[in-house]
Amino acid sequence: MENEVDKANVTDNQKAENGAPAVPAGETPAKDPLETLQKDLQEAQAKAAEYLDGWQRARAELANYKRRIEKEQAEVYQNAAGRIIRRYLDVLDDFDRAMKERAALNSGDLDKWADGAALIYRKFQNVLEAEGVTRIEAEGKEFDPNFHEAVTQEPCDTHPTGHVIAVVRQGYKLGDKVIRPALVRVAQ
Repeated sequence: MENEVDKANVTDNQKAENGAPAVPAGETPAKDPLETLQKDLQEAQAKAAEYLDGWQRARAELANYKRRIEKEQAEVYQNAAGRIIRRYLDVLDDFDRAMKERAALNSGDLDKWADGAALIYRKFQNVLEAEGVTRIEAEGKEFDPNFHEAVTQEPCDTHPTGHVIAVVRQGYKLGDKVIRPALVRVAQ
């Protein structure tokens, strides 16, 4: 056994002479720094590949989520629009019936036809009110640029300056949001 230890010492001594550090007997030689760096590089590359894979998966999941949300929003819009449009179709059907009865205008039943048209008008207003649409009250009120759009300014003895004389086109709100301002004539 001493012989083997001597051989190991000789080999270590030879290494020391060749520029490598001598390793005392019974100890394992230090790892080569190049091997350590290569191992660290491989570990770092493995982690980088793992992170890249995770990032790509997360990116794909986000893209899928966005597509799913856009599809759901489109479906919600279509359902809401369809529900509202169905209510207007009833009014359109009434107009169709009224147009078919136009012949009554020639036979002198103008009052009946006008009553039917008034009924359709009220029905249409009820549909709008059921959806939360309200008319903007303007006539006689003080001009408010948040709710009114002035078409003209005219001298007027019956209304104070800055008040609405007449409504040219009705304005409407949906809840608290103005969906169309009222076109008005304003007293000067």
